[in-house]
Amino acid sequence: MTNLTDIFPWSDNFKTGIPRIDEQHHRLVDLINMLANHLAHQSDIQTLNSIFTELSEYAAYHFRTEEAIWAQYFQQDKLETEHKQVHLGFIDAIGELKNEENTQTPEQIIADILSFLTHWLAYHILDNDMNMAKIVCYMQSGLSLEHAKNQARQEMSGAMKVLIETILSMYDNLSNRTLHLMKEIIERQRAEAKLRLAANVFENTLDTICITDAKANIVDLNPMFCQSCNLSREDLLGRNLNTLKSGFEDHDFSSALWNTVDSKGHWCGEIQNRKASGELETEWLTLSSIRDEQGTITNYVGVFSNVSQLFQRQNKLEFIANHDALTGLPNRFLLADRLDLAIAHAERSREIFAVCYLDLDGFKPVNDRFGHAAGDHLLREIAKRFKSVVRGNDTVARVGGDEFVIVLRDMKAPEDYKVTLDRLLTEVSRPVSIGNEVVYVTTSIGIAICPDNGSDSESLLKLADQAMYSAKGSGKSRYHFAQALGQ
Repeated sequence: MTNLTDIFPWSDNFKTGIPRIDEQHHRLVDLINMLANHLAHQSDIQTLNSIFTELSEYAAYHFRTEEAIWAQYFQQDKLETEHKQVHLGFIDAIGELKNEENTQTPEQIIADILSFLTHWLAYHILDNDMNMAKIVCYMQSGLSLEHAKNQARQEMSGAMKVLIETILSMYDNLSNRTLHLMKEIIERQRAEAKLRLAANVFENTLDTICITDAKANIVDLNPMFCQSCNLSREDLLGRNLNTLKSGFEDHDFSSALWNTVDSKGHWCGEIQNRKASGELETEWLTLSSIRDEQGTITNYVGVFSNVSQLFQRQNKLEFIANHDALTGLPNRFLLADRLDLAIAHAERSREIFAVCYLDLDGFKPVNDRFGHAAGDHLLREIAKRFKSVVRGNDTVARVGGDEFVIVLRDMKAPEDYKVTLDRLLTEVSRPVSIGNEVVYVTTSIGIAICPDNGSDSESLLKLADQAMYSAKGSGKSRYHFAQALGQ
């Protein structure tokens, strides 16, 4: 805080004629003004206490300085004793005010102390200190202590005391009014700054914002709303929000949305809106109602946040987490979900499905001879062939290396799978071109049937894997069914 307003303005009328005392009085007035300004600006209590502590310590230092000066001239005179008592009374009064922490807020205690300080210091300077200083000045001119006291007493007459009291009353009133006015000005400045900030955010945010009346007719909007609708501000004012955003066209969805806003005060969720170009985009809508003092809805505020890219990134991350990076096929995690769904469906429909575990025959020699890049090319090609054979509701997954799992759904009997299995063997055995070379691989397939071979994914995969090794041991490029439970 650089600009200080003088709650307690310093005046040359406060000068006692003793430079050192006047300098310290001026510093005390500056500290009082600093405390008042921080109080007006609603500084934290730690800052207020820090300034108050500095003021208290400086006041104690000033009292010691002042008493040392008086001691040179008064030497145990009654005036000196009374003056010391005034200083002690000041310290006691401050302590009593500080002890009111249990009954008043810290800010109110500081305000009370501030009022006490301004009144006490002004009266003390104009009455006690001024009187003592006049006596000192007369003694310095050659008068005795008693003559100096009489001369000062005449100047500090009853009329003068009445004048001092009147001035102090006016001064105290002026200080309180100034502090009150300062607080009002600061609060108004803060409110204006807050409004400017809100307006700046409203105008410059990338979110699309509109304010409507109680009938959803637009009464204000930000530039991004105009841009999203490809219309000018003048064309949009007065238009109904339901007719501007295509996401509101679904009557059932729109009715449920507005009913929620009216009953709960807000609604938030995804909404599909068509851009001016015709392209659909996903937006996150937060729609809130504003009510007056009687509880009647007067306005709605809608904030549309474009989350299309966010959802695209989320979908991409989900795809990466659930799919094999090389072939794009489902990985073990997604396969586990697909198997759980197939098991649940089979239990409901009383149908069977097959879990096929496939391992490529002759893949390692190709990988060793032509390198990993050629091996990756071969795996991608075989994955395409697997997908070309199965149906849309079947699942092809890569579970590691040259091992794959295919889930064949909705069959009536194990014999129904043989056509698909034969096609898989044929497709894999076709030649694959790698550069100018042609390579050949085959596959061995082990099949476990649900529920004949079990009704949990772990058992089905284990049995299919074992059946695959049986197929390899029987000469490769063939399939082998796991034995049914109990056989």
